[in-house]
Amino acid sequence: MAADELRKKLWAAADIMRGTMSADEYKDYLLGLVFYKYLSDRQLYAVVDLLEDRKPGSLDEAQKIYEEARKGEDWDDLRQELEESYSFAIEPAYTFTALYHEINDKTFTTDHLRQAMRDIEQGGSAKDGEKLYEDLFEDFDIDSKSLGTTPQKRNQMLSEVMKTLAGIDFTEYGADALGDAYEYLIGEFASASGKKAGEFYTPQSVATLITRIVTKGKEGKPGFSIYDPCMGSGSLLLQTRNYIHEDCRNGIQFYGQELTHTTYNLARMNMILHNVPFQYQHFRNGDSLGDDWPTEEPTNYDAVVMNPPYSQPWSAAAGFLTDPRFQGYEKLAPKSKADFAFLLHGFYHLRDDGTMGIVLPHGVLFRGGAEGTIRKHLLENGSIYAVIGLPAGIFFNTGIPTCVIILKKDRTSRDIFFIDASKEFRKDKAQNFLDPEHIDKIVQAYGERKDVEKFAHLASYDEIQENDYNLNIPRYVDTFEEEAPVDLGAAFAEIESIDKEEQEFDKTLNGYFEELGLTWRL
Repeated sequence: MAADELRKKLWAAADIMRGTMSADEYKDYLLGLVFYKYLSDRQLYAVVDLLEDRKPGSLDEAQKIYEEARKGEDWDDLRQELEESYSFAIEPAYTFTALYHEINDKTFTTDHLRQAMRDIEQGGSAKDGEKLYEDLFEDFDIDSKSLGTTPQKRNQMLSEVMKTLAGIDFTEYGADALGDAYEYLIGEFASASGKKAGEFYTPQSVATLITRIVTKGKEGKPGFSIYDPCMGSGSLLLQTRNYIHEDCRNGIQFYGQELTHTTYNLARMNMILHNVPFQYQHFRNGDSLGDDWPTEEPTNYDAVVMNPPYSQPWSAAAGFLTDPRFQGYEKLAPKSKADFAFLLHGFYHLRDDGTMGIVLPHGVLFRGGAEGTIRKHLLENGSIYAVIGLPAGIFFNTGIPTCVIILKKDRTSRDIFFIDASKEFRKDKAQNFLDPEHIDKIVQAYGERKDVEKFAHLASYDEIQENDYNLNIPRYVDTFEEEAPVDLGAAFAEIESIDKEEQEFDKTLNGYFEELGLTWRL
């Protein structure tokens, strides 16, 4: 099945729920079922490989072999081997294939699906006190009235979705293809979710731009580490794998924190579907600003990436002035806007030779007050390396233009490279898109760090001081387009020509009036 066909089949399952609940609700159910089926299919094929050292002809064949093994004397050994190799072992009666047969036989109950998910969550041994799949389906509320007002209607809704997914054999796809399909679903849900999309999704084009920049020069580093304090679905973190050399890719250490529990689990599923080993996943469900994390070694990383919620309120309690993340900047980010609090949190966790990329609204570039004070300290320290203005309308949760701020530590210079990429987009209906050619143009200019007329400018620290530490991009990149001069002689000649044409037209009409015996003339 081609990638496009896989996407269509997955989206067809979403169509079943779309009429009864919002995208923000049905995404959790569909993504949960896709993940459950993926694990179930993988386990069935693993059973046949373990028992008969071959690939089964179909999921149905694998299911029969698994059911027979369950009755055998070696069941305990097989279960233990599955647990050790895959960190879970779904009972044969609770595989996706078994439940699909129940649906066809009209014997399916949601309790069986609940037990299947419990089998997965409770499997495997713990690492740092947590199991790989622990509480992963906690937000999959089988009893929610969003699925139906009665148990029978909820059963019917889940059955219909599972029947649509049953025709997909997820073992046919590599981690990249299936992971990309999962990312596609997340993107579609974000598009349909509107403002709520900002909680869990960064468009792939923006993620690509940022990760290409923060991995620059570190592509071949073994054990490359990256941290996202507002990781959402993990799309920004996962993009890193596309720009790290293949022999180092499987060793990337991913660190992330997410406040929303549902989104935190979404990121975990996304990592597993992309075959990220458990030992390289370091995630936490919590508030990055209120409770700093990570606090154990290592606490600084090769790259920090972030697309935080814009201008979100935070406590700004006076005690934060002694917090190592925020001390030294004289003031705290204002209570009404946590933008600089997020920036300073991420910057604190950046290695001295690392690169950080954060998406923020343009206001952080020029607003005064406490933000102006923090910005001045960052500029005096040479911490801001580049500012990239993005087009408006490329995020699902806001139509405002945003910017990417690139930060580095231990710089010997305090100049800043400005790029105005506000016109680098393709418009499609109500949404704007950064295409590969736009990203290439931005990344090339960023790497060369040279002036490009009406697009980029390397501003000296003296220029920044002259502008009173205001980083508003139009102060540094002049994109004004002069109107073409008007040729007055040609304009008058055209007017004269139009007058002659009108006179000829009037003569013709007057002739028609005379033929009709009318005395009225033009």
